[in-house]
Amino acid sequence: MARVVVTGSSGKLGQAVVTDLAEHGYDVVTVDQVPPPPGQPGQFTRADLTDLGQVVELLTGVDDRYAGVDAVVHLAAIPAPGLRTSGATFHNNVPSTFDVFQAAKIAGVKKVVWASSETVLGLPFDAPPPYVPVDEAYAVLPNSTYSLGKAVEEEMARHFARWDPDLSIIGLRFSNVMALADYAEFPSWQDDPTRRRWNLWGYIDARDGAQAVRLAVETELKGFEAFVVANADTVMERPSAGLVAEEFPGVEVRRPLEGTETLLSIDKARRLLGFEPQHSWRDAVGHASSV
Repeated sequence: MARVVVTGSSGKLGQAVVTDLAEHGYDVVTVDQVPPPPGQPGQFTRADLTDLGQVVELLTGVDDRYAGVDAVVHLAAIPAPGLRTSGATFHNNVPSTFDVFQAAKIAGVKKVVWASSETVLGLPFDAPPPYVPVDEAYAVLPNSTYSLGKAVEEEMARHFARWDPDLSIIGLRFSNVMALADYAEFPSWQDDPTRRRWNLWGYIDARDGAQAVRLAVETELKGFEAFVVANADTVMERPSAGLVAEEFPGVEVRRPLEGTETLLSIDKARRLLGFEPQHSWRDAVGHASSV
């Protein structure tokens, strides 16, 4: 049984990741500042990830509870811009991610998966995207301190991978994470597409985000890779081609858009990880999927 440390295990995405890994036979060590929800599988440890020594212990073993781990999934962070001051966000998120990368290096852990963000694609799209569907091919475009931190983390990952050819270090650029309860709000957006224009009407069901994490843990890819992780559809009922024509006239559309398909391209994740979203908001609120 492979042992995986999951930081941010009490968060919305973290809870889904822990459940998914446990259901697929992994021994999960959960880490957060917030106690786990009742019944969460795994062994819980409270830790400060801005303290490198604590992170090294997480990956080498805590007392007599376990010794060594096979992979680390790093989800812990201040999860969005504006929740804390810009300085506090940067000084929490970037050092903690460095500590995870460095602790993995010290501990000899060769599999690191962490939460990057869709924000590095240029969110919010007050300025139009370079083309649609957006993908991993263009240079990052951080427009907030939060997003700048994620861009710095991706650059750090690139060099950690350069230093160690055996390392697999994968950044998942998650779209806006949704749990089942969040879908009740989706119908209220349908009359005003500008309310979700900021991220090209994207989202990721937490369960599908968990699938992407597990696939990244299991892949044999080496080096640094970044993947956009979104659901296969948008949050809107109207067709994606019409949304683009209405809200982003003049933006290059690189291929025909079918139905309500996502404008955050998941082609790379499909091709290299085998990722395929299974959960649509349309099912949750009784709408037939248009994808």
